[in-house]
Amino acid sequence: MKSFLLKLSAFAFIGGVVAATTVQAAELHVMSSGGFTAAYKILGPKFAAASGNTLDTALGPSMGKAPEAIPNRLARGEPADVVIMVGYALDDLIKQGKVMPGSRVELADSAIGMVVRAGAPKPDIGTVAALKEALLHAKSVAYSDSASGVYIQNELFKRLGIEDQIRPKATMVPKIPVASVVATGDYELGFQQVSELLPVPGVTFVGKIPESVQSITRFAGGIPVGAQHPAEAKALLDYLASPEVSPVVRQTGLDPVTPH
Repeated sequence: MKSFLLKLSAFAFIGGVVAATTVQAAELHVMSSGGFTAAYKILGPKFAAASGNTLDTALGPSMGKAPEAIPNRLARGEPADVVIMVGYALDDLIKQGKVMPGSRVELADSAIGMVVRAGAPKPDIGTVAALKEALLHAKSVAYSDSASGVYIQNELFKRLGIEDQIRPKATMVPKIPVASVVATGDYELGFQQVSELLPVPGVTFVGKIPESVQSITRFAGGIPVGAQHPAEAKALLDYLASPEVSPVVRQTGLDPVTPH
């Protein structure tokens, strides 16, 4: 019943937004980065069904050298009506004049968590001291090439005082979910945003890293300059940021942004 009511309210919300913008159905080109992908995969089809728009989606990281990275896609001239990515990376695109300044919509916050291979013992990471011990005793450690991994490589290891000990056995994994290389046994511990760890089979989610050394990544959406369907794009972003979809956002491991 709760699911039905949620679906009903979502359809009503989208209908209201679409009616208010008086737009016709269109094909929206969306670029979304990993952290928000699980939520988007559930909510995107709901928006499409209720609005009549279709969504052509390209997935890729918010930064980095990979050709799939959103800034690199835009630099190549790939069409986009909506980009969903790490907030500070979106700010860079706004400064570069590639995304409309007034189009930014806050979507969700994502914390860093850790996984081990399914069936492996779950180390204690409930305190900073325990996390440090788990890292020192691990044979190998993997982390992403996006926001969480940049923080882990450049700041976390340093803050824990284990930078020199961890460097030989720690690897930044590009393009693919970190949990996937933990699931195969290639790495013992895997760190990434919780929302990117939870959907991957073959691993056990251990928990979030302690709050005092945590780094929260804000995901936001924007409309690129030159977007073919800016009104429909705004309707999509308003829907993804609406209180009606908060339960779905939360179930994927993200924390919805509370409007001030």
